[in-house]
Amino acid sequence: MNTNQCKTEHFCTLFDHKFLPMGMSLHQSLMTHAQPFHLWIICMDELVEKQLKILDLPQVTSIPLQEIETPELLAVKPERSQGEYCWTLTPFTFTAVFQKQPDVERVTYLDADLYFFRNPQILIKEFEESGRDVLITEHGYAPEYDQTLLYGKFCVQFLTIKNNTDGNKIIQWWKNKCLMWCSDYLMDGKFGDQKYLDIWPIIFSKNIWILQQKENTLAPWNVTYFQKHLGFQLFPVFYHFHSLRIINSRTILLFYNYTIISNAIIFYESYCQSLIKNLKKMKELNIPVNNIGFAKFFDDWSIKQWIKYLINRKIRFKILPDFD
Repeated sequence: MNTNQCKTEHFCTLFDHKFLPMGMSLHQSLMTHAQPFHLWIICMDELVEKQLKILDLPQVTSIPLQEIETPELLAVKPERSQGEYCWTLTPFTFTAVFQKQPDVERVTYLDADLYFFRNPQILIKEFEESGRDVLITEHGYAPEYDQTLLYGKFCVQFLTIKNNTDGNKIIQWWKNKCLMWCSDYLMDGKFGDQKYLDIWPIIFSKNIWILQQKENTLAPWNVTYFQKHLGFQLFPVFYHFHSLRIINSRTILLFYNYTIISNAIIFYESYCQSLIKNLKKMKELNIPVNNIGFAKFFDDWSIKQWIKYLINRKIRFKILPDFD
């Protein structure tokens, strides 16, 4: 089908300046696999807002944080960490897009560390055929990494909501819950913005569709399991690069606390090529790489933990070329 005849698919995400290279990779993968699309980016700080203006990415609209901050959000902001506040904002991203462009039929929220290897319409088509109002995806944990009790059965990573009465009702429910409580620890069956989704198939049973294609939504917690049990090379729609961090301008932490088999490392190699391209582009435009810093990330690690991870191949780094 000619893509010019297709409706534009709308996606939204949020990130700060530290996640800019990953956000750029998300955008690049959409450019390759998701045409026609539009990506709405909630800028979590003024620096990334300025950086995105310099980059001028095609098919992107940046939304400054202050444009979506309601009095209720501002009231809880001082008591929440940056990560917790990002989670609190997730349901507000849908409303931000619907208010900016009321004729948008649906929006899919994407975590900034997703990368598409195939067209997301493969997933959205299943949702369309369901006739439901909200699409959610399971973590699909491998048994050895099952954290359902802590983090929930479902992952916010890729979440589609229609701009209709029922869709907006669920958004409002989620907003209210996240405003009341959205912390990075488990309490009374809640964790961040995510474990609220566990009860959606119960209380909104007629509106929720749970994606069936688990093998197309891969992440460190399931890629090795699916690779071994399906018995063929996987070709997912997206890979969620959870725990990947840019340590400094030449070092990327690919993953830790997971065992990733060699057949799955190809996803990381592809992603790193995209990140390298982004880092070069940032250097050309004099945009600094605002990394988390090696020491800051590993200060609380013991020597025993380091040895354990290295022996069990549960940690891996990528050393990048020198761009100077």
